[in-house]
Amino acid sequence: MIKDWLKLPPQYQLQTLSIIKTDGTNIPVSVIGKGKPVILLHAYGMDAREFLPFILPLTGEYRFYPPHFRGFGEAKLSNLTQFDFVRQYADDINAVIEQICHDLTIESLPVAAISMGAQVMWGYFERFGMSRISRYMNIDQSPAIHNQSDWQGGLFGKRQQEVFDIFHEVVDMTLLYANVDSFKHLPFTIKRRVTDIERLFSLLSVNRTRSKAIVQFLTHQNDHKLVFYNHSTWQHKMRCLQAYLKLEYDFRAVIEKVTIPVVNVIGGRSKLYDPKWQQEVTRMLPNATEIVLPRSGHAVPMDEPIGFYKVLKGFLGNER
Repeated sequence: MIKDWLKLPPQYQLQTLSIIKTDGTNIPVSVIGKGKPVILLHAYGMDAREFLPFILPLTGEYRFYPPHFRGFGEAKLSNLTQFDFVRQYADDINAVIEQICHDLTIESLPVAAISMGAQVMWGYFERFGMSRISRYMNIDQSPAIHNQSDWQGGLFGKRQQEVFDIFHEVVDMTLLYANVDSFKHLPFTIKRRVTDIERLFSLLSVNRTRSKAIVQFLTHQNDHKLVFYNHSTWQHKMRCLQAYLKLEYDFRAVIEKVTIPVVNVIGGRSKLYDPKWQQEVTRMLPNATEIVLPRSGHAVPMDEPIGFYKVLKGFLGNER
């Protein structure tokens, strides 16, 4: 009787779908809900299950599929086989989309993606087009990472060179230790530098005071804890960071071809992507609407959780 009372209804039960690519790689996809299918793509360093607080109230009407990118979450042991991780992730997401469409006998489905996940979607549109995507929600992500003479909307905006120099430094420091099995075996100075850079990135991603306090609490490692800290994803993060610094990642030419409905969600105080340039992205898209969350930084779900939920719900409601 007690067990029956504790048993969750089917729409609240989290399952994992394993999609096996032709090269044998397993792509784990969390699945929850019982309605219309929706794909959610997570950010750099994020676990796909962190979407759960925002989607649980919607699971009676929608069935959510958040895949885990290689190196993160349930796929943290899956290695990249390409230096261009965005291209590899786009290939992986194509496999996920094709499998879901095949299993459910549908032609297309909506996708919402944030930060790195949204960058992957720009890469997906370039390689695979938009026939499988009915609607798209782009959450605070520029189609071009590097600033150029005709584009100053890249990562970190006017501070790009300053922050990139810091990232170059830490990447160069860690290259000699790329084959070290455990983070625990790294020199203490390297461990401190890696974790400090991660904290810097996270703090630049948020705007609200409470969000900064949460980041400080979650990322702080005193010297004693850092000695024994088992950081299982540090090598993968450094590889992704190295690719961001080296590769062009400019998908602006793709924008005019994305004619499906797009909701462009902008953190009004984002330090990662200048809101004014993000508004330019809205104008470049043929069929886009724009939502600005004025108090939010780049990490929209953390800075504006209620606002993010309302935006996601509204985006999905237009799918009817």
